[in-house]
Amino acid sequence: MSITPERKLELVKEYATVEGDTGSPEVQVAILTERIKNLTGHFQTHKKDNHSRRGLLKLVSQRRKLLDYVKVRDEPRYKSIIQRLGIRR
Repeated sequence: MSITPERKLELVKEYATVEGDTGSPEVQVAILTERIKNLTGHFQTHKKDNHSRRGLLKLVSQRRKLLDYVKVRDEPRYKSIIQRLGIRR
């Protein structure tokens, strides 16, 4: 369910605004999106795993808060994140 360190490094390299950037909203949203996708796949086989479902809802909420923050600060940046990640909103 968790992402591997190698995959996390790939996401950081792909979405970083500068070299070594791990804290920008783009990187954080990309990592959260990857974790959400993994958990969504987990629920295809484990339909009654309500404890993990609560964690999924927390991740979605955290991603939503980060995206709202970016939208208030810089809307074109927000639209680019949404488009690159393929998030519908």
